[in-house]
Amino acid sequence: MPERTDLVSELVCVKCGAHHAPTLEYTCPACGPTGILDIRYDLDAVAASMTPAALAARPHDIFRYRELLPLDPTGRRPPQPVGWTPIIDAPRLAEAWGLRRVLVKDEGRNPTASFKDRASAVGVARALQVGATTIACASTGNAASSLAGMAAGVGLPAFIFVPARAPEPKIAQLRIFGATVFRVDGTYDEAWELCQAACARFGWYNRNCAVNPTLVEGKKTGGLEAAEQLGAAMPDWVVVSVGDGCTIAGVVKGLREMHTLGFIPHMPRVLGVQATGARPLADAFFAHADLVPVPVDTIADSIAVGHPRNWRKALLALRDCDGTFVDVEDEAILDAMRLTARLAGVFGEPAGVAAAAGLARAREKGIITADESALVMVTGSGLKDVKSALVAAGPPIDVPNDLKALDAFVVR
Repeated sequence: MPERTDLVSELVCVKCGAHHAPTLEYTCPACGPTGILDIRYDLDAVAASMTPAALAARPHDIFRYRELLPLDPTGRRPPQPVGWTPIIDAPRLAEAWGLRRVLVKDEGRNPTASFKDRASAVGVARALQVGATTIACASTGNAASSLAGMAAGVGLPAFIFVPARAPEPKIAQLRIFGATVFRVDGTYDEAWELCQAACARFGWYNRNCAVNPTLVEGKKTGGLEAAEQLGAAMPDWVVVSVGDGCTIAGVVKGLREMHTLGFIPHMPRVLGVQATGARPLADAFFAHADLVPVPVDTIADSIAVGHPRNWRKALLALRDCDGTFVDVEDEAILDAMRLTARLAGVFGEPAGVAAAAGLARAREKGIITADESALVMVTGSGLKDVKSALVAAGPPIDVPNDLKALDAFVVR
């Protein structure tokens, strides 16, 4: 029997609940920009071909889950291998935080060193499929660098909008990949609005997750993959840093689909972690209210989002898995940078290790108990923000070129 390639069954608006045929590219026509769509699949048909035996014969990248992606499986895609990042057992972190088991998924191993490569690879493949000649996005840094890299791999021009505070290493990635970079004199939210207007004016394919549901499908491969890698060993909790809400929405969706398909025996609870200086989603979650935008102030630039556009999808996902939120101060994030590197050998940027700081905070608050286990998604490499890493780690020891001088510093 030939493999089906039309497994998207419908699109559902997360605001009004309207069901649409799988022909729309962006948002619900009735709700406009706030009517974010969720892509649904014929899971019975998926189950017929996406079996453990079938997966075992496929390349170890995100496109192994082709039945659960809104793409023509024969279409062109970026050449860089994205996904299948390692999961590292971290018993010393578990001991430090008083947990039965801690696992760390190191997303810094992706081609441009962040989780966002998953979304950008799928977004670029989709842009090519629909005949786009240019692609654009707004980003605090990682989505931008991942898009620049994936677009460069297929020769697709990319226009990137970043806020004034975007770290220099991320700007360097954008430029070396050949993207046109607009550094906006303003916040991420202002850069996002300008990008939206530019896409509408110039007809660029819009990679922004908040309006393009295809990108969340790329992010959900993090959940699909973790479920396949861990199977029956799936921990009690999965911990994810949260900025605009798209990553946590995608991870929960991937885990849910794999649970429905029988790849994992239970659906883990998911802990969303926001920086204390940028916590509008956590506030809306606990208030059981619509999101209220806030000013942001945190070193974790990749989650420094004061007006998350995809907040409904994120909150619905978290409630679906009986999850919850915590927030963490910048000092706790710096501490997590040190501990995650020194006790697990994983070097994460501030936004990436915010999840680790959140796990420690949730343990302190009794949200997660000592007999439970957790998987921490470290979503970006620490090389993305070396200034923060040096603040966390401290400076080197300056010594003269004299062996005897080392006596004052070396404990024997």
